[in-house]
Amino acid sequence: MTIKEAQEAVDSWIKEYGVRYFSELTNMACLTEEVGELARIMARRYGDQSFKEGESHDPSEEMADILWVLICLANQTGVDLTEALQKSFEKKTMRDKNRHKNNPKLKA
Repeated sequence: MTIKEAQEAVDSWIKEYGVRYFSELTNMACLTEEVGELARIMARRYGDQSFKEGESHDPSEEMADILWVLICLANQTGVDLTEALQKSFEKKTMRDKNRHKNNPKLKA
């Protein structure tokens, strides 16, 4: 599935099952909540905290939820995520093409 196809699929799902998009502010709060849920899993899986009984250990569901809400926000605000990601690659390449290669902290 391409990013464009994902944006179209989310929009179709919202129109068929979701009644309407939540407001942009509600979706921003939902995005923040989902990122927090991913952070909880990462802190327990890779950090110093331990899992509580019954807690999910799998970050994939939270990552998918983050992507879903981000796509909703993009659709609501008229952002073409394919185009935005391409521009981000260009920006990062111009800015960082030598920066990371020359960073001694990143040497193996």
